[in-house]
Parts: sequence; structure tokens; C-alpha cells
Amino acid sequence: MRREIEKQGGLKLIYIDPPFDVGADFSTKIQVGDDEFTKQPSVIEEVAYRDTWGKGADSFIAMIYERLKLMHGLLSEDGSLFVHCDWHIGHAIKLVLDEIFSENNFVNDIIWYYYNKLHDSRKMLLPRAHDLIFRYAKRQGNHKHNPLKEDREKPVKKLKYKKVNGQIQNIIGEDGKAVTYMSNERTIDDVWRIRCLQPANKQEWLNYTTQKPQDLIERILALASDEGDLVADFFCGSGTTLAAAEKMGRKWIGSDLGRFAVHTSRKRLIQIQREMKKEGKDFRAFEILNLGKYEREHYINVDTDFREQEKQKVIKNKEKQFVELILSAYQAQAVDSYNSFVGKKRDRLVAIGPVNTPVSSVFIDEAIKEAQEKGITKFDILGFDYEMGIDFSELCRQGIDVQFKIIPREVFDRRAVEKGYVKFYDVAFIEVKPIIKGRGNNKTVAVELCDFSVFYNQDSLEEAEGSLKEGASKIVIENGQVIKVSKDKKTAVVTKEVLTKKWTDWVDYWAVDFNMESKKEIIRSIDPNTSEEKEEWTGDYIFENEWQSFRTQKDRKLDLVSAEKEVPKGRRKIAVKVVDIFGNDTTKVFEVNVA
Repeated sequence: MRREIEKQGGLKLIYIDPPFDVGADFSTKIQVGDDEFTKQPSVIEEVAYRDTWGKGADSFIAMIYERLKLMHGLLSEDGSLFVHCDWHIGHAIKLVLDEIFSENNFVNDIIWYYYNKLHDSRKMLLPRAHDLIFRYAKRQGNHKHNPLKEDREKPVKKLKYKKVNGQIQNIIGEDGKAVTYMSNERTIDDVWRIRCLQPANKQEWLNYTTQKPQDLIERILALASDEGDLVADFFCGSGTTLAAAEKMGRKWIGSDLGRFAVHTSRKRLIQIQREMKKEGKDFRAFEILNLGKYEREHYINVDTDFREQEKQKVIKNKEKQFVELILSAYQAQAVDSYNSFVGKKRDRLVAIGPVNTPVSSVFIDEAIKEAQEKGITKFDILGFDYEMGIDFSELCRQGIDVQFKIIPREVFDRRAVEKGYVKFYDVAFIEVKPIIKGRGNNKTVAVELCDFSVFYNQDSLEEAEGSLKEGASKIVIENGQVIKVSKDKKTAVVTKEVLTKKWTDWVDYWAVDFNMESKKEIIRSIDPNTSEEKEEWTGDYIFENEWQSFRTQKDRKLDLVSAEKEVPKGRRKIAVKVVDIFGNDTTKVFEVNVA
């Protein structure tokens, strides 16, 4: 990715709005039908945000220092960095920026005054009504800068002037008086009076407590970048920077630790594409890259300087450590008397898929075969990903109780494992039906989404019932059901209401790729022997969102039948991707024969 950025001439502008309030709540508001509940952060978000830099200013500065160093290296020579912060940690970030960029490259200390914020009414405290945005250049004096003007609330009379030998002098008219004019605009300075975003703003609000107004980001982009420039936001949150960049004709890169943030950004950008299409404007496709897979590959990566025999020894040792790590997180004991099974949890054996490739149908067949030969009646298979097209319901009909579990990427954080935070969950289930229409060579295919099931758990129903105060309520997730638990204020009677009344309540987004095997996933890398770039097929295919339907804050409706797609005769594989209300995605591949 660095090479791609360098080919583009580097990043012309980087804006980041990191979680500078180290005591912040990273939970997310989720809508289920007409109700709303709070989704707790995933373990990797919780541990990363709190344990990595949530232990106070020291841990935050250690985190931001390393990231700012990387950003400095990715900026173009005429690029600018904008860092958004507030009173919590702004003074310390300024020192870090001075060290990495040097004091000489400091450009502006921008005050964002949000005049419409509801003020804190506590006594002995002036209400807080501004944030700080530090602007640094890669090379002071070489950085891109577009002077901006804004309309005045009402015209003012101003003096005309000129510079003489560096001194400002008023222009004097023939009548001997200073020349004046009426001004309707003013040059934008370093105090920006821009509204903050309120939940009442249904057009823009996406239920992100730290969401910034788009016009604030648009001003930053207009100030320090031009159309066609490459810009980035490495804490993209709800995708405001990406949305503004897309509308203003900038190329962009966004990243975020939170899966739900990336999903929210995706929906927002698709909405922008649809708006631009209606207006007859050109828009570009974008890619979503999941770096979790490469994180796993890095786990078993071996130094190329090792001799082959030594390299195999290191790989074998790393694979052993990987199995130990997964068994520890799954709270299972190791066993060594089987070919497919490496652990046991209570009365169930455990098989673990490979670290860097999806669990294949061959892997599953071998486990089932060994179970049948040795009289094993129940076992679990754990995998990060599963090969597309596996029919889990068919596999479960072979007389053996097989449970397919997803390994959460949090297993690579040892602190999460040690604290027992890592939760494995069942593979989600998707049922679809192809609809083929037409005669002769004029055939179309559409896809109907028929069923979707998940099996999450968050909090305990029993604990919620016991801890509730009179008049209070709490929402828990148990076995894939969102349940609202309430305790009556007068009678103390506890009632339970299932909010996920139908399976569609779990679906937030779904998309169809009508020809799954049309685009191979190619990885470009540098050959260590020749230093030349080489291309290698991973064996996977890229899912292309040819059609999609999703819910928004304003529109909760979901289409369950896709648009029709014209297709030639013959067999083809169609893929359906479903993203649930938590931002987790599941893909199903099936084959159709268009005769």
C-alpha cells in the first residue's frame, strides 16, 4: 500500500480525529426495528482502546507517536497534517508533533468554535465550546495552501489599503479622504465558527457521538488540497472525511480499528454514489480491505534469511504456538491422539483450521471421516474464515453433531485471552433462492434473501434480571436474540421482550455478486531474490458489490429481492454477502445453471 501511495505522489493531506478522550465510551447505538440498544465494543476495540492507550496520557501518547511517525513518512513534500483534539490531551500532542514534524513546520493552531452546542450548566465552570486542530506541513513554505473566504453575516465598511515598502497605507481619494468599500465576505482566519453536529440533524447524524460536521472537513480539504489529490483519514469513524473527499473530487484512503465504523462508512459512500448518479455526475468504485487476514499471515511469517531446514523448524514451532493460543482462548485442553483433532472441551473434540487460509471442505471432510471411523459423535471446528460455498446444513446431516465456530481476531491480543474476553461464535446461516426469468438467450437472474441467522451473546439474561433496579430496563443478546429486560417501578415484576421479532431484524446490509469467479484476488509483492515486483493469485476471488440494499437512519426498509441481471447461458457461481447489525459479514456462494 505504501508503494501505491508513493506512486500517487504521497498523501497531500491527512486529517485524523483520534479518541483523545481516553475515558470515552466506545459503545455504539444499534437500531433493531423501531427500538435502539447499545452494542458494547468488540474485544479488540475494548482492549485496544482501553489497555493500549486507555490507561492515561502516557499510553495515549505512546500510541499516537508511532502512528504520527508513519503519517509523516506517507505525506507528500507539499502535504499537510491536521490533528483534531481538545483540552484532554492537546498540549501533549503539540509536543509530539513538534518533535516529529519540527517546530519550524508548525502552520496553524485552529480553534473550532461550535456555537450551537448545549452548554454545561455546572457552576464555577466556563462552558467549553471549542476544539483544537493542529496543522503541520511536511515542509514549511512548500505546503499546499488555498486561501479561503466566507460570507459575512452582514456587510461592513472597510478601508482600502496598499503596501508601501512593507508598510500598510490607506488609499487616499482625490477628495483627500480615505477610500472605503462595502465588504460582503472575509478571509478565513484560524478561528472557525462552524456548528457542531446534533442528533436532531437527521440528514447527517449517524449515531456516532464523536461524528464531526461535514462542512468542517470540507473546509480543511478546500484549504490544503486540490481536486484529484490523495487524502487520508486513519481514524475514519463514521466516514465524514471520506464522504467529503468523494463529493469534492479527492481520492481517499480511510481506515479504522472498528468493524462497525468501516461498515457505516461503506453505506455512507454508497449513498453518495447514488446521489451523484441521480445528478448525472461521475463517481468511482472503492475497495474495502480486511487486514485481519494479513495480521494472521504475519503471525507465522518467517525471516527469509533462514536456511530451509531451519525455516521449517521455525514454522512448525509457530504453528504449535498458534494451536496452543487458540485452545487457551477456547478454554480447551490439548490432545495428541488424533489426526484432525487437537483439543477437547468437555465432551467435544476440537479441530482448528489453518491460521492463514480459510477452512476448506477437504479439511472438514477429513475431520468427519476420522470421527466416523473412531466413533466420535460430536466435535467443534474453529476457523477464522470458511471456504465460500460450504453447505453447513448438509454437513450437519451426516449423523455427527458438528459445530462450526468463528475464531475472533482478538485471539492475537494475549491480554484479551488472559482476561477471558475472547468469545467464539457460531457461523451465521444464510438461505437464498435464485430467480431465473426470460426465454431463449434473453435470461435474467435475481436473488431472493430467504433467511439469515446469527448466534451472538452479549451479557447474561439471568444477571440482567438480578441486577435491574425498579423502573429500569436493559437489553441483552442471548443465542442470537436481542431481548429487552424491564423491571416495573411499582410491582418489581420483570418482563422480557424479544426485539428481533423476525430474522430480517438482524440484516443491516446485503449485496450480490452475480459472477463470483470473474475477478481473481491478486497480491503484488517484491521478490526478495530479484527485487522485482511479482503478482500471485491467492486462490480467492474478489467480491464485487453489483447490487446492494441496506438500512439507513432515515430509511429502515430493506429489499429482499435483488434487481435482475442479464446473464448468458451456462453455469455460474453467485455470491451473497450479508452484513448484520453489528457490522460482521457472512458470505454464501451457490451455483446456478442458466439453460
